[in-house]
Amino acid sequence: MIISGMVKSSLVDYPGLAACVLFVPGCNYNCFYCHNRSLLDGTHEVLFPGYVEKFIEKRTGLLDGVVISGGEPTLQKDLIPFMKMIKKLGYKLKLDTNGSSPAVIEKILEYELCDYFAVDYKAPAGRYEEICQGNSSAEAVLNTIHLLLKSNSGFEVRTTVIPQLGRSDLFTMAQELPVVPKYVLNRYRAPDSYNKCDSIRIMQKPYTQQEISTLVQAIREHQPNTIS
Repeated sequence: MIISGMVKSSLVDYPGLAACVLFVPGCNYNCFYCHNRSLLDGTHEVLFPGYVEKFIEKRTGLLDGVVISGGEPTLQKDLIPFMKMIKKLGYKLKLDTNGSSPAVIEKILEYELCDYFAVDYKAPAGRYEEICQGNSSAEAVLNTIHLLLKSNSGFEVRTTVIPQLGRSDLFTMAQELPVVPKYVLNRYRAPDSYNKCDSIRIMQKPYTQQEISTLVQAIREHQPNTIS
């Protein structure tokens, strides 16, 4: 399992729990607004595996959970063995994913390895390739979400409200999704590192928090558990 970064303690990444956050490199998407650009372009560091495992072992009883984020964790071939190791230590485990690998999620559910999932739904189905680029498919993400619903797992769906998504896009997305336990609209903020060819898109005026709050109220007609 390749780990490229770690937040040793966080109170915001796992709802209600104190957790460390592990970042893995590589992604099959290339979203222009990605905040972890180094994990995509290969400039990331690599932490010594023994260091990460020893840290997790030493924090047993001090931390409640571990969050595996990225990049896209489901691309890691050692993900499931790594999750098994974490669970044996007694941690709650959360996985952040773009939802593109329903087959991997199905295996994780089969082994009961994950206590909470956060799945990104990034654009209307008809604009997924435009917004996400890479090997992106709204169908795969929706399949993942349906798997999680069927399994009664704890999860949330997240959308970053980038300026390129209009109100009609956001309403379309809310209708494309099945009703989910928690739908989070995150305010867009420009990343520090981005491709120069994306500078115009990056610098577009974002929605205000008030505008997002208004959207939340409207979208609840289709997704009653929407928050920001």
